[in-house]
Amino acid sequence: MKEISITSSFLVFDTLDELSNDIQDLMTEAIAIRKKAYAPYSQFRVGAALLLDNGKIVVGSNQENAAYPSGLCAERVAIFYAGAAYPEAKILKMAITAASDTNQTTAPIPPCGSCRQSIAEYEIKQDNPIEIYFMGEIGQVYKSASLKNLLPFMFDKKFL
Repeated sequence: MKEISITSSFLVFDTLDELSNDIQDLMTEAIAIRKKAYAPYSQFRVGAALLLDNGKIVVGSNQENAAYPSGLCAERVAIFYAGAAYPEAKILKMAITAASDTNQTTAPIPPCGSCRQSIAEYEIKQDNPIEIYFMGEIGQVYKSASLKNLLPFMFDKKFL
């Protein structure tokens, strides 16, 4: 028997002002769409903005449904739209922000497991890492250089 150790590393930005202008703009798009989320059940709003290699920005917000789990997370709304509208484009960067209607979220909130798996599918498909920036409503922003950093044991088609 042996033990393996896997490490993940993140860049931490204390404020949005520390981000480059293009990432600030991407996060601003994510914040704007977060406010339009349909979240009557959880009262937890999430916005995602993707920068594609063709220069387009695609956004998505969480869309809940009384027949849980029929809704979709913001990240998957944005990714699936990008895949449908721009199937040849690569996703370069993703900005995610989350806020609660009942209390202020100050810790960076990463994508859920289902979203991580969906992002993994596109990262593997395009054979190019996707930079992921995530934050709460306010406060620090974390940057992951790729989805593999968030999900080191990715499940993909090679296992099928």
